[in-house]
Amino acid sequence: MEIQLSKRIQSIKPSPTLAVSAKAAELKAAGKSIIALGAGEPDFATPQHIKEAAKHAIDQDFTHYTAVDGIPELKTAIIKKFQRDNQLEYTPEQILVSCGAKHSIFNLMQSMLNPGDEVLIPSPYWVSYPDMCELAGAKPLIMHTGIKQNFKITAEQLAADITPRTRLLILCTPSNPTGVAYTKKELSALAEVLKLHPLITVMSDDIYEHIWWAKEPFSNIAMAVPELHDRTIVINGVSKAYAMTGWRIGYAAGPTKLIKAMKKMQGQSTTNPCSISQKAAIAALDGSQSCVTTMRDEFKKRHDYFYAEINKIEGLNCIPADGAFYVFFQVDGLIEKINLPEVKDDTSLAEYLLESVGVAVVPGTAFGAPGYARASVATSMENLQEAISRLQSVANSS
Repeated sequence: MEIQLSKRIQSIKPSPTLAVSAKAAELKAAGKSIIALGAGEPDFATPQHIKEAAKHAIDQDFTHYTAVDGIPELKTAIIKKFQRDNQLEYTPEQILVSCGAKHSIFNLMQSMLNPGDEVLIPSPYWVSYPDMCELAGAKPLIMHTGIKQNFKITAEQLAADITPRTRLLILCTPSNPTGVAYTKKELSALAEVLKLHPLITVMSDDIYEHIWWAKEPFSNIAMAVPELHDRTIVINGVSKAYAMTGWRIGYAAGPTKLIKAMKKMQGQSTTNPCSISQKAAIAALDGSQSCVTTMRDEFKKRHDYFYAEINKIEGLNCIPADGAFYVFFQVDGLIEKINLPEVKDDTSLAEYLLESVGVAVVPGTAFGAPGYARASVATSMENLQEAISRLQSVANSS
């Protein structure tokens, strides 16, 4: 008997970033020297005080179901974080703790989107946004940007792309994959457009908030324009800032009605987030933040090196990031320089680099930006130096 798969699952694509990481791991296991710049996760260990909190939770037998939307103590820690870092006020009913920020976004889209609704997604975008929209029956409407406009949409662009069916605008700042961030002035300009369209909600993906080195302090749109506070849902988590990707704790803060709906969705899927991870997240949010500063400073050091060296390689070009741990660079020039029939675009270039010199990057097409590639600098400086050497060898031999 042939198993029938749903049209829903057949319409979405596997995660390109995970596919690159899996291929790199496969080649490495086969004995090939691989510099993996695909995965978007810190290479640091989870800080010790956070691990100790988890161990204590286990010793105290905190290993059973919790409330679907998270334990009260963690919600309190999240509320305090928003007050401390963002000057935003929320009540416990406006907070949902999920199994990672990705889960929070999935809950959001399933809870508020209907077939025929449109979601505005600036490109380059995080790979999962469009597929999540489609799983909710909505239509992702891609707003293309490029290196000449610093990979950021303008107010004029936003105004032109809004239709009567627009229900959600996604903003990720600093961005995955580019690392660029919107300034408060830029967010305010976007907000002036949004004020004219009261049916549009903004999703602010702030997961890279604390991996930040821009001159201007971090701001999301609710911080920049308090008038939009009740129309903004903020997504965040502990994965990136605290090197806790595997602990799977993310959270959403927003209007009570929407958070309540997301809680209902979560209650029929995963139920509560991991009890032990919730205790660890409290330690992360309430404890010393010096670990965040240490990791951020190291990411900036690596970024500064890799960004500068990429721009020295003929055929490659990039702009500096404001945060996160990525360098997003143009590759069209290198493709032309290589001049091989099998290397015709960014996707085939990524395959060529992996197979020929063992450097794994994610093609820009995966992020809705053909002609680019993303490299993660969440690896050692030695690996980055070796990666640059190998990329330079490709350019030199062409």
